[in-house]
Amino acid sequence: MKITLDLAQLVAEGKLTAAEAERLKTYAAADTGQLAINVLLGLGAAAVAAGVGILIPSLQTLIALGGILFVAGFAMRVARVEQWSVFAQIIMVIGALALGGGLFALFGEQLWVRVALTLGLAVAGVVAASGLLVSLAVIAFGATITVDADLWTPTHYLAAAIGSLSLLTLALYLVSLRLPPAYERLAIVAMRTAILLVNAAFFIGSVFGDELLGWSSLSFAIAWALALLAFGGWAVSANRRWVVNVVAVFGAIHFFTQWFMVLGAQPLSILGGGLLLIGFGLALAQFNRVYRQRRAVA
Repeated sequence: MKITLDLAQLVAEGKLTAAEAERLKTYAAADTGQLAINVLLGLGAAAVAAGVGILIPSLQTLIALGGILFVAGFAMRVARVEQWSVFAQIIMVIGALALGGGLFALFGEQLWVRVALTLGLAVAGVVAASGLLVSLAVIAFGATITVDADLWTPTHYLAAAIGSLSLLTLALYLVSLRLPPAYERLAIVAMRTAILLVNAAFFIGSVFGDELLGWSSLSFAIAWALALLAFGGWAVSANRRWVVNVVAVFGAIHFFTQWFMVLGAQPLSILGGGLLLIGFGLALAQFNRVYRQRRAVA
């Protein structure tokens, strides 16, 4: 577990001696140095892979390089080599993107390939305890639903995407309540990614509608507003600050999208929108302040 401490404040309050503070700073300096080495190695590996890809430009090269990077990073993550954890995370994610992208480009017209890649990312994310991989798995799940494999264009089945991702969000939330802390974190990361994708799908629908289903943009706009109100109300009652903040942000995006679609971009509408945005920001800041106070008392 990582804990952030203000050493200067603790020394000033007499809760920590100056000598103890200096000793803790040496640990932080060593950790910072190791982090810098990890980042440099990760960037170096990415640069070497990019150079090889430019010299031998093909999807097969992309897949091979992605596989090598992914396997190397995955092995280090599974082995729990803490000092190289950041390096392993960097090359593992780069490898997953390259490998998955190459396989999608070559065989993505086959549904079973896309499903297999989605499941593979999910399993690898759980085994390697990687929040980035499980997040990519959710994104791959969304792409599997919303992309026409024959034409590589959006199907516009937004309602199906919204429904599927909403069910996935609910399932991940219920599962997270019964998991140990390490796996609970992964479930929450996946759930948050699904929430972002649901709101993105609602946004697209509120602007363009869904031609294949015959749903107008107004239908999506109303459904999105009701969903945000219901979800936000639950988040406040359940004291889920991250969800409240996300609902507030997407609520503002939704409001101003409709605001400017109706009123247009003119001086008075921009002025009014700016004032409302300031009001939303102050209200959100107040909520976060009250939340921190309640956490401190608890």
